Amino acid sequence: MHKNSFLFTQEPHWKTDHPGIRNSLPANVQSWVYETHSLTRRLRQVYGSSFTVEILFHRKRPAFLSECGLLKLPHQQYNLIREVLLHADGEPLILARTILPEKTIKIAKRNLSHLGTRPLGEVIFAYPKLQRLALNISHIKPDQWTDGLTDKVAIPENIWGRRTVYAIHQQPLLVSEFFMPAALALTP
Repeated sequence: MHKNSFLFTQEPHWKTDHPGIRNSLPANVQSWVYETHSLTRRLRQVYGSSFTVEILFHRKRPAFLSECGLLKLPHQQYNLIREVLLHADGEPLILARTILPEKTIKIAKRNLSHLGTRPLGEVIFAYPKLQRLALNISHIKPDQWTDGLTDKVAIPENIWGRRTVYAIHQQPLLVSEFFMPAALALTP
């Protein structure tokens, strides 16, 4: 386990979204990467109450270098890092990593730092002026995941991911989501 992540042995490589990327992605990947609404809502429509959130990592730590760059934060600043596994009926669907700077937590009246097993999407998509500022895309190789994670979840193939910078009242947060094969198999 990396000291700043339960998920990754090293910082993933990300590509900035641009028109050519979308067309290069498989249709099922596009459906998730370019989803504009809450992934939580989408999963609940399919799985109902069997959809759950498992917390894997919830600590104040410095974010990865590129995450700090996107959020315009000093590299050694401690931020709340939350990593979770979204699953249903025992099937892993999405791995997620959220970076919450202290200013964002304060502006959200601490609603974001005390989520427990409540999905982040339920909270942030309730903000009427939630802004989506940037989107990056990644394709994570199996050896980039930690042994702790792969002991828990089988990851035999490359996994597509997206990371999105959102803003609540002009304060940023970064949400990275990685789509497991079971999620990609769902039809939109």
